[in-house]
Amino acid sequence: MTEQTKGILDRTIANIKKAWLDIATPSYGSKVSETVELTPSLPDNEIEKLKAQMKACLSGLGGEVSARSRAAALGRAYLSLDQEGRKRFLSVLANEFGPDREKVDAAAAALLSASPDKRLLKERELHSVLEAPRIKLLTQFNDLPEGVKFLVDMRAELLGFLREAPSLKPLETDLKNLLTRWFDVGFLELRRITWESPATVLEKLIAYEAVHAIKSWDDLKNRLDSDRRCFAYFHPRMPEEPLIFVEVALVAGMSGHIKPLLDENAPVMDPEKANTAIFYSISNAQKGLAGISFGNFLIKRVVGQLSRDFPNLKTFATLSPIPGFRKWLDGRLSEGEPKLLLPPERKILKAVTGSTGSKGGLKAALAQPLWFEDEKMEGALKPILTRLCARYLMNEKGRGGRALDPVAHFHLTNGARMERLNWLGDPTENGLRQSVGMMINYRYQLKDIENNHEVYTGKGEVKTSSSFKSIA
Repeated sequence: MTEQTKGILDRTIANIKKAWLDIATPSYGSKVSETVELTPSLPDNEIEKLKAQMKACLSGLGGEVSARSRAAALGRAYLSLDQEGRKRFLSVLANEFGPDREKVDAAAAALLSASPDKRLLKERELHSVLEAPRIKLLTQFNDLPEGVKFLVDMRAELLGFLREAPSLKPLETDLKNLLTRWFDVGFLELRRITWESPATVLEKLIAYEAVHAIKSWDDLKNRLDSDRRCFAYFHPRMPEEPLIFVEVALVAGMSGHIKPLLDENAPVMDPEKANTAIFYSISNAQKGLAGISFGNFLIKRVVGQLSRDFPNLKTFATLSPIPGFRKWLDGRLSEGEPKLLLPPERKILKAVTGSTGSKGGLKAALAQPLWFEDEKMEGALKPILTRLCARYLMNEKGRGGRALDPVAHFHLTNGARMERLNWLGDPTENGLRQSVGMMINYRYQLKDIENNHEVYTGKGEVKTSSSFKSIA
């Protein structure tokens, strides 16, 4: 977490705690303050106090005002805890407020023995007892100021705890299901972000950018210039929190290198003369919404918006990283895969490195820190690495037959096709570490999006341009 992101998170927590303090105290209308004081680490001797507050939230006593006060107090108590305390808090919620197993068994038995005219009633009773009480408790936060953001951040923390505390998984699933319903794309607002947007939103763009770091306010201003576009989805209950955002460059021709797009000194192009829209960065801004997909809707909406705004745009494509290629390649090299390199490629590598074999030759070449600045070495490696990268993108599969590369899977699922590999499209330290500097254009053709999506998700078929296919 960067210092800027931490600062935004700290301010968000401070704002929530202040707003919820007002709700939890008598001045808001409660007769008795609902404030719950807990030690940050939540020691064992305070667990019963916490459980009592959770049960009070579920009791429904005192009406709506009292219910909100108790929920606000519980939320403030959670925010006052340290990491260990929050994990213990969530464990109580997961383990003590799940479905009542005896009631579930009884309802299931009653359904199995029910006469036909009673089955619908018994199905409803079973459905009712299957819903964990913690779901009702979580839902109460939705009615509080910043309550939705609170739950999104809570799930982000839950995801971080799962590896060492797998018992939290049912709670995480319940929370994900709630957020999936609340963040249905029909509830989201597509908004263009400009230099005139609120400073709080602009600050969050800098903090949440996950592909090409925004280095300064001047850098951000350049990305929001007249030949650039930035669009984001927002939720009405989180109006100043971008959920996912895309950065677009309006250019002439398909871009193959990231540096010109990020160059603050590059001349500004007249957007009316552009014929291509390049999506060069897509960032999910909320870790707590992981696995809740609306990125595909974002791209299609933006393509439609840009088509209306600029009729001269004929090509819509990405300039995307290939984050898994180097890791895959290193794995194959460590295994000494005998068919990784073709015989002529081995001879070329032997000539430029003095090493032999598929393992030693390529590893030795890539181990040289500035191999891409050596004209002879770069020329030898270009056709080899380009072919291997095309193989990785087109043929290597992960779970369920999906493309092994996560960015490839995202765009193929959205209906794009693999258009072009770009040698040394990103020769930065990060680009070299991820993909030996290569980038890829995924192309979105409106008439083909639905078919490409169907053949990929249904058959695992990867659509490519003819030139891309010839590389592999």
